[in-house]
Amino acid sequence: MIVTSESSSASLKPPAADESINWVALTAIILGTFVSVLNNSLLNVALPKLVNVFGSTTQDIQWVLTGYMLASAVVVPMSGYMADRFGAKRIFVLALTGFTLGSLLCGFAWSASSLIAFRIIQGIFGGFIGPICMTIVYSIVPRSKIGMALGLWGVAAMAAPAIGPTLSGYLIQYFTWRLLFFISVPVGIFAIVVSFLVLKEMPIKSNLKFDLPGCILSVLCFGSLLLALSKGQSEGWTSLYIISLLYIAFFSMCLLIWVELGKEQPLLDFSFFKNPTFTLSLIAGSLVMVGLYGGTFLTPLYLQNVQGQSPLQTGIIMLPQSLAMALMMPISGRLFDKIGVVPLALTGLALMSVTTFELHLLSQYTSNHWLDAIMTVRGLGIGMCMMPLTTVGMNAVARERVGRASSLSNVIRQVAGSLSIAVLTAIMTNQQTLINADISSKVTVTSDAVSRFMSTMTGYFMASGMDSTYSQASAVTVLAGMIAKESLVRAIGETFMISSMPLFLCIPIVFFFIKRKKKSEAPAPAPEAPAASSAPEQNVAPEKAKVQVQTQPSLQNA
Repeated sequence: MIVTSESSSASLKPPAADESINWVALTAIILGTFVSVLNNSLLNVALPKLVNVFGSTTQDIQWVLTGYMLASAVVVPMSGYMADRFGAKRIFVLALTGFTLGSLLCGFAWSASSLIAFRIIQGIFGGFIGPICMTIVYSIVPRSKIGMALGLWGVAAMAAPAIGPTLSGYLIQYFTWRLLFFISVPVGIFAIVVSFLVLKEMPIKSNLKFDLPGCILSVLCFGSLLLALSKGQSEGWTSLYIISLLYIAFFSMCLLIWVELGKEQPLLDFSFFKNPTFTLSLIAGSLVMVGLYGGTFLTPLYLQNVQGQSPLQTGIIMLPQSLAMALMMPISGRLFDKIGVVPLALTGLALMSVTTFELHLLSQYTSNHWLDAIMTVRGLGIGMCMMPLTTVGMNAVARERVGRASSLSNVIRQVAGSLSIAVLTAIMTNQQTLINADISSKVTVTSDAVSRFMSTMTGYFMASGMDSTYSQASAVTVLAGMIAKESLVRAIGETFMISSMPLFLCIPIVFFFIKRKKKSEAPAPAPEAPAASSAPEQNVAPEKAKVQVQTQPSLQNA
């Protein structure tokens, strides 16, 4: 029986049912991701309010964010093993349940210590949500439509941090801080119910062994590293506390790599780095995270500390960027399935890098309309390149290994994000000090402009009822405040320019995603048939024809 190429390709083609997307299940996954990311971003502008509510210090209440970050980071490496061993659906539902319960407990917190403890509970369960979500998406969505699905999922992962400040400012200003946590509860319950009813369990590998040494070393490595990066600016980078943490992080990382490379079933599978597409995707994604976190960190700082905007006004000004990201991500995902990663990544990175560089022109009097326009175009660029760069790397991994690759990718991106904030904060602080000293050296009492300013301000304060001594001191304070504000805005501008450099460096990496066309070997010339051969002999099988051609010379010699 002869099997034609059409029949063989038809037998290998997946059934039509596999080409459809379970939109209800995908919605549950998107909501689960959204609520976990949104809850964390709501607290970024709420820390001053929590300090006043609990009568705590800013340094202590900062652990509301730090505790969650550390707890989520140390469990991310275990997410791949947990999904393979116990099932992705079971772990996802359990993680959502624990996170929702943690949100409820946070809303009922009665002190700063209780809030920090409940946030750590949130982080332990929330750390599983992101990697497990990507694993489930790859299991329920066909590869031909994975770009669009991840684009929709990326709306939750990327838009929530920008929407958070606006919503947080509104809730704090008009309602109560407890709603920052209670708002997650109904959404979390809905996602839990839908996920439990709709999602199908993935195959479970019951013979997997837990890598205890890898787990201990990964907790030591990433926990100490992220803690050092988050506390380096406040504690001092040369302090014994930070140096000790970095020492522990470095040597535990060396031991972790050594242990995992010798394991048959490692917790973190570093063999993924042998895959060039996955490695380049991770490098590009980490560089983009630097630029992304730079804007997310520096823009609110500029609006609130330089222009004096409230948290609610800051969120409203940053909202167009969020909407642009949310609009572009599904579109870029759909285009990824059709045209691939290279055109999207090049266009998105060009927009993102140029607009981030342009933000170095910020001044005290920059129009909010100009800033809105720049941030909106920047949001389009982020939405166009972020998820395609992630998707191209995960597509290079076998479907059954997506969970392990996702856990490795998530922990590295999380470290890259924390590292970028730490480095950019240090750069901004150092530049602010240098610029302040430079301006102060040029502002002398012998300058006519300074003398006129001091005389005017002293007269103003004396007219308001102050004596000459206090009036002169107040004038000096005003001048020092103006110098400090100008130093800050220049430092923010220079830090924006520096944060755009990784984005420009990322552009050449995209060209390595271009697939080379394999050179097709020229077909060997067919042997000429004898003149006396008849038509039926032309259909002889290749092996038979080859034997016939090889035996003809000997027959002729005979």
